[in-house]
Amino acid sequence: MRVIAIDGPAGAGKSTVARGLAARLGLAYLDTGAMYRGVTFAALRRGIDPDDADRVAHLVLDLEMTVTDTATTVDGVDASVEIRGPEVTRAVSIVAANPAVRQELNRRQREWARAHNGGVIEGRDIGSVVFPDADLKLYLTAAPEVRAGRRHREVTDMQYEDVAASIAERDALDQGRVNDPLVKAEDAVVIDTTNRPVDDILDEIEGLLP
Repeated sequence: MRVIAIDGPAGAGKSTVARGLAARLGLAYLDTGAMYRGVTFAALRRGIDPDDADRVAHLVLDLEMTVTDTATTVDGVDASVEIRGPEVTRAVSIVAANPAVRQELNRRQREWARAHNGGVIEGRDIGSVVFPDADLKLYLTAAPEVRAGRRHREVTDMQYEDVAASIAERDALDQGRVNDPLVKAEDAVVIDTTNRPVDDILDEIEGLLP
């Protein structure tokens, strides 16, 4: 099983790089952030307050969710667009800090990797927690204004200033949570994606592969 773990904050380019790398190497790709967004979407859709840790913990255990490289389906509903919307974006950090949610989704992520014989897996704790023995660990970062600009292009119904503030808040929550915070794994290679062409980044990563 070959696992390449890609971590980093919002807007660092994880999805673009991970998709491109998976295509180059012929590996499966998993966006674990979409899983946390899927749980958040399900909670909101069922009228569950994301702050209600016990109800969200109960929800995730029986949640039907499928994440592929093209769609995220939650309870049989294609939620690919909704999970990227402002309502889910505002609440996802709360859900992601729930220890029971993290435990269940980490289990599902490992199960996914076994089923696909590895893959390129991106998130915030992939190299540090989920796959500490990954074949290659990467930590992507970028200048704050670049990260905000990228995310703003994805979330067109939010003002740039609101997106930048949301990213700063998400960084603080992700890095400060007690369970599985966003950190660089000790043996991860840091790659700054600021103003770099994707192919250039992918070439560098390929040169790092064992």
